[in-house]
Order: sequence, then structure tokens, then C-alpha cells
Amino acid sequence: MSEYTYHSGIQCIVMDDKDHVATALKEIQAGETIQVVRGGEMLSIQALDSIPSGHKIALEQISAGQHVLKYGEAIGAATEGIEKGAHVHVHNIEGIRGRGDQKKEEVQTT
Repeated sequence: MSEYTYHSGIQCIVMDDKDHVATALKEIQAGETIQVVRGGEMLSIQALDSIPSGHKIALEQISAGQHVLKYGEAIGAATEGIEKGAHVHVHNIEGIRGRGDQKKEEVQTT
């Protein structure tokens, strides 16, 4: 098994060009400015919160209820508006798959 190494200075990675979030490869301090590449474009993001290693940082404003994209797929829905640079985790997104509690009850008309 080969080991993958990141280029020096890489702080976050974006998995897909459509993603709204990047994954931190190290702990990022609030106020720290990071740079990530998404779709060939270099983005400069100031962290609004401390971001633990392995957690997500918002690359753009995400509206309440909007699906949050990672790997080019929806990983959940924002439970509140999320500012660019904010920590994105279970405190501000919720799962959208297998949510039986959100199924509409069928109306019986007999």
C-alpha cells in the first residue's frame, strides 16, 4: 500500500469542483486565512471559527435548508445560514437520507 503525501503548505482539500466545503488537513485557528483550489480557482478563505483537523470549512455562503455538497454530492442540509469560513459540522447541518421522520404521512380517504 502506498502512502499519499500532500504538498507542503496544503491546509485543506476540496474533493469536487461543485463542493461547498473543504476538509481541513490540520487544525485551523479562527482568523487564520487559508487557500484552497476548487475547479482550478484559488480561493482565499478566512476561518471564522477554529476548525479541527478532518472537519469541514464553508467555501461560500450556504443558505438555511440548502443541501451541502461534498464529493460533489449532498451530505446534508444546512439547519441555519452558514457563513463563508465557518465550521460545518453536525451543529449546523443535518442528514437528509433515511429520514423516516420527514416522510409525509399518507392521507387515507376511505
